[in-house]
Amino acid sequence: QVQLVESGGGLVQPGGSLRLSCVASGNKFSDVVMGWYRQITGKQRELVAAISSGGSTNYADFVKDRFTISRDNAKNTVYLQMNSLKREDTALYYCNVGKWSVPWRPGDYWGRGIQVTVSS
Repeated sequence: QVQLVESGGGLVQPGGSLRLSCVASGNKFSDVVMGWYRQITGKQRELVAAISSGGSTNYADFVKDRFTISRDNAKNTVYLQMNSLKREDTALYYCNVGKWSVPWRPGDYWGRGIQVTVSS
């Protein structure tokens, strides 16, 4: 099984920044998409950002100007730089990994989630 371990979450004030990391281990794929989803209390899980093995990115509109996704293939790690955080960004953030199939469809593997709380 693929294991995804997230780190970098925590409590920040509005306007602050966090950098999430997700390290993938286990099965290896020839073409892996890595991404971040989030679930706000009372809402459905939603895409935050995703990145293909070739570096193509897909961002949700609500984070495109504030967040940046990147990856280090040698380290099997995906990052999410989160700037200008808002209270409404408070959510459980999930790392997601899967082999490329339907463009930007979520992969089959999920992290356990890491909490990001934006509050004064």
